[in-house]
Formats: sequence, structure tokens, C-alpha cells
Amino acid sequence: MVRLIFRDQEFQVKSGMTLGAALTKCDLNPQMVLAVRRGKLITEDVILEEGDEIKLVAVISGG
Repeated sequence: MVRLIFRDQEFQVKSGMTLGAALTKCDLNPQMVLAVRRGKLITEDVILEEGDEIKLVAVISGG
């Protein structure tokens, strides 16, 4: 399993799917978060591996 952590929420998804698919499955907009795995930013096309812990940070925009 893979853990996605966003603010005070935690989601679990199966390994082997892309980050983008996992975010969609958890009803999170991939355009609104940055994902960090082992201290490095990852993109939506990265395959999630068993035991991964992905920290999600909200993207802040304004003008």
C-alpha cells in the first residue's frame, strides 16, 4: 500500500498506479497539489511503489 498525506488527511491506495491516478481516486485535483516522495518532488506520471509515503502540499496561487 501507498500512503498519501494531505494536511490532516491520510489516504491509502494500491502500489503500481501513477500518482495522477491515485490523486484522482482520492478526489484530489492533481493541479492543486505538489507531491513529495523521499524529499523530492514527483510528477503525475510517476508509478507509486509499495511502502511509499507521499506528502502533498497545496499549491497557493494569487495575483
